[in-house]
Amino acid sequence: MRIGLLTEGGYPYATGEARLWCDRLVRGLPQHEFELYALSRTAEQEERGRVPLPSHVTRVLTAPLWAPADDGRSYRRRERRRFAAAFTDLVRGICGADPARFADGLYGLAGLAWDQGGLYAALRSETAVRAVESACRAPEASRAVQRAQVADLLEFVDELERMLRPLSLDWYEDLREVDVCHAAAGGVAAIPGLLAKRFFGVPLLVTEYGVQLRAHYLEHSVHSAREERPAVRALLAAFHTRLAGEIYSQADLLTPGNAHARRWQERCGASRERLRTVYPGMEADRFATVGEDASCGDPYTLVWVGRVDPAKDLIGLLHAFAEVRRAEPRARLRIFAAAAPAESRGADAVGHGYLSDCRSLAAQLFPDEAADAHAVGENPVTFEEIGGPEVPSPADAYGSGRVVVLSSVIEGFPITLAEAMFCGRATVSTDVGAVVEVIGGTGLVVPPRNPRALAEACVTLLKDPERAQRLGSAARARALELFTVEQNVAAFQESYLRLLARGPARPEGAGVPFEQPPEARVPGHWATPTWAAPHPAPDSSAPVPSAAPGTPAPRDGTDPPDPAPAVTPDRPRPTDSGPAEGALPGAGRVVVAGVRAVRAAGSEASA
Repeated sequence: MRIGLLTEGGYPYATGEARLWCDRLVRGLPQHEFELYALSRTAEQEERGRVPLPSHVTRVLTAPLWAPADDGRSYRRRERRRFAAAFTDLVRGICGADPARFADGLYGLAGLAWDQGGLYAALRSETAVRAVESACRAPEASRAVQRAQVADLLEFVDELERMLRPLSLDWYEDLREVDVCHAAAGGVAAIPGLLAKRFFGVPLLVTEYGVQLRAHYLEHSVHSAREERPAVRALLAAFHTRLAGEIYSQADLLTPGNAHARRWQERCGASRERLRTVYPGMEADRFATVGEDASCGDPYTLVWVGRVDPAKDLIGLLHAFAEVRRAEPRARLRIFAAAAPAESRGADAVGHGYLSDCRSLAAQLFPDEAADAHAVGENPVTFEEIGGPEVPSPADAYGSGRVVVLSSVIEGFPITLAEAMFCGRATVSTDVGAVVEVIGGTGLVVPPRNPRALAEACVTLLKDPERAQRLGSAARARALELFTVEQNVAAFQESYLRLLARGPARPEGAGVPFEQPPEARVPGHWATPTWAAPHPAPDSSAPVPSAAPGTPAPRDGTDPPDPAPAVTPDRPRPTDSGPAEGALPGAGRVVVAGVRAVRAAGSEASA
């Protein structure tokens, strides 16, 4: 089976949030061929290089979303009218209440890019700006969009051009040869697969461990740098909403990573019968040593592991730990900070600033304490990093204590909780995202932004180590059952086979599935008979070969009829009628030559 894997800002690059699970998926299915189609987000990501790829990855195509994509193509009058009509439908669908116009405009622009080249200059032209302005001034547009100024229109057109760059790529022409197209994320990454499904009927599978629409809302929240431009924020949100709805409605199968992501997809139009939850796969062997040793770790130590970010609410955790210290003076809190993703814009600066605030608060709440008059004072709260000599791996961080704490106010799939479960640790976490779904009944859950409830749950487990051990053992058993790499790979293997069994999407009257033999896609002219292939110019010094079987004998001393000219099949074009049928190489020459031979033989017989 041939799988076309579409990624954005991840695999096969060395950095990215989807790099790990995509690499595990590809390596876990060596019996299949994979073709990678990757969109890079930054120049730094490309400079860091790619991960080593296995031998069954047969093709790797990459395209940047950060660099200018001007191909120097300018449209003529007829092409400009065609662009204006398609782009008007697109922006009217974004600003209005009719998502069908968005889909018509999206596929219309893809067809124009197929026929005439890139859309860079057209999407940044005055025609595009005027079309956006007209759509924003329409009566059905929202109030925030109607207030858009010239600067807002220019900024939105610039962002729209970047997000529509996959329309100018010819990837969906290559994807027509794969058996299943697998998008490792929604949003822009799924556009080539969406076009391959539309034009050629290739089955489309979309996996979302973090919903792209939700990520966009979080990135462009009221606390973002775009707060002074509400019109741009509203237009971008409308575009991502329309794109997500089109992807969810056209995908043959959607595999969200948890029930939280599944609810987002259902609210955006995904049908329930095409949804199947597939949990992320994690390497359980990395945590086996700590998980099988239930006695390791300090019983009075609380552990927090994660990326330092305001959404993790470390400030609330520190206030909760102040209550824990009053109830249990021997308690300690070890905070292990993980590095922020390289592609997170401004994440490092925000994380460093937030970490400094947390250190200052810890110094104020917990002054250095000494056991006696001759000892050096120590703070019960420590800030450490994973990867040093004391804590070389995440397993060592989880193994330093008996209870792992999660204090987030915003969370998708809590990876740290799943890792703590593999380590056999009891957990205390806030009820956000997919936390309850992940831990089941193997941990304590409290409301977010409630330091007192968080402190009471931590004290309960610190004073009852037997209960904490029972919860940790149950958590490890649950993790081994649901969150291993083997479970993840088996689920996707079954999904691939299910999509392949359905066959390609075909319009009515286009024949039955598998009507065309697989040999029709083999390149070359191996199926062309010698008498139908064009011959080189005759050499006067060489002997004249005898006529091939089936060739009419010469009459009246004339030369035999010339062989049939080669017929080159036209390049298939994307249409809305359905998938294009592949043609047998050399089939045109066979038919033409055969018809001429039969006609000549019939003429001689009648004579």
